[in-house]
Amino acid sequence: MIRFYSDYESLSQAAAELFVAEARSAIEKRDSFTVALSGGHTPGRAYHILADPRHRDQVDWQKVHVFWGDERCVPPDDPKSNERMAWRALLDHVPIPSGQVYPIRCAESPESTARHYETLLHTQFGPRAAAFDLIFLGLGGNGHTASLFPNTAVLDEQVRWVAAVYVREQNLYRVTLTAPAINMARKVAFLVNGVEKAAVLKEVLEGPSNPRHLPAQLIKPSDGELIWLVDNEAGRLLEDSRD
Repeated sequence: MIRFYSDYESLSQAAAELFVAEARSAIEKRDSFTVALSGGHTPGRAYHILADPRHRDQVDWQKVHVFWGDERCVPPDDPKSNERMAWRALLDHVPIPSGQVYPIRCAESPESTARHYETLLHTQFGPRAAAFDLIFLGLGGNGHTASLFPNTAVLDEQVRWVAAVYVREQNLYRVTLTAPAINMARKVAFLVNGVEKAAVLKEVLEGPSNPRHLPAQLIKPSDGELIWLVDNEAGRLLEDSRD
């Protein structure tokens, strides 16, 4: 499903409202809400909106568990840290218990970090399904999402839920949820804004299947829902499939 919005602000508002709605539904049904946050520029405004009392006060934060879809192997106070962005925009401003926030921190090797984070997920969800209630994802200009980058070995992963990735162009290790883990989620929402994403968004959604070149095409929830929240600039090249 693709949902179009007039601009970045309305897209961000919709993302915040989606978070609230999914949190309330999950807590009503299962007495907890598990979410994996995305880094990058696009979700930042949605996190700020969520921290506003009008949205914050609609969520029982005592029953929210926050994870990350991926992280760069940098210190948590580094400007490139996804954790740092989420704390500053959202988590510092809501009454969530600190023990229910699970950042990815590369205190050891990236591979060890990935193994430990996967163990954490197995503890949270059990051994069979990483059934996040909601995962936020972004879309990179090269077709990547989370840290699933083109032509990397992690794209072939079928079993593990978390993996380490070395991104040669950035000279940087990252740790990421794998496509199999993401595809176990109950709901996955891509947030895509800006004219610079128009061409790659069209290629991902309407081009031929080529997930080694466009890893975002790997995201197809097996028993959940996939939603694309797209502003008009990013969606300007798509066929008119607006709902």
